[in-house]
Amino acid sequence: MTTLSLLQYFLGAGAGAVVGFSLGLVGGGGSILAVPLIVYLVGVKDPHLAIGTSAFAVAANAAANLVNHARGGTVKWKIAGLFAGAGVIGALVGSTLGKAIDGQQLLALFAVLMLVVGALMMRGRSASGDATVLLTRQNAPKLIGTGTATGILSGFFGIGGGFLIVPSLMYSTRMPIYYAVGSSLVGVTAFGLTTAFNYAMSGWVDWPLAFAFVGGGVVGGLFGSRLARHLSDKKGALNSVFAALIFVVAIYMLYRSADALGFV
Repeated sequence: MTTLSLLQYFLGAGAGAVVGFSLGLVGGGGSILAVPLIVYLVGVKDPHLAIGTSAFAVAANAAANLVNHARGGTVKWKIAGLFAGAGVIGALVGSTLGKAIDGQQLLALFAVLMLVVGALMMRGRSASGDATVLLTRQNAPKLIGTGTATGILSGFFGIGGGFLIVPSLMYSTRMPIYYAVGSSLVGVTAFGLTTAFNYAMSGWVDWPLAFAFVGGGVVGGLFGSRLARHLSDKKGALNSVFAALIFVVAIYMLYRSADALGFV
């Protein structure tokens, strides 16, 4: 594994601050920027190393946020546990498949995924649902199915997958979005750690960079959360602006990947 310079670790902390800020400001979807920032800002040339490192960083960020949601009582632990348990198996399968794919091809597919995330962020989601929902024999099969599928995608791309987990939990159990967001962090943490472990087994996690990224993310998240409280009445506009940023980054990634693969 190539040793990074001190400047690159500082840039890694800055990249973490950007992701943390975006997560604090607009919520789900912010972590999708982790991989492109590590590749194009920090300068990590190996896409697999970028994905493995970001998977751990995103998991650590989700775990920190999970503590806050748990204190607020917005985590349905049994539902989240079954979903995450099924998804861990999927994440192991997905990350194994991701490691076997050419790095530039993986980045191109990642860019396509970013376009999907941007489109989903443009859509509003209803806050209605059953706040008293429990784990039952009726919703358990849906949770296992959607959890496994989401875990595969999360592991394959090395992402937290919150933008997929939240609607999956709402579909499977009809819980309100504020419970789905809190409960989704159990899956994001579990999927990220599973993916990071799998990539670390192949030497594709730069631990100092990961911790620098997490440290920057904590600071950025504090500023993003504070600003979000002041701009709460402009949530829709913020999501639209952030989605547009994701589109721009995705298009840039597609261009760079096409160039590296000899299509440009």
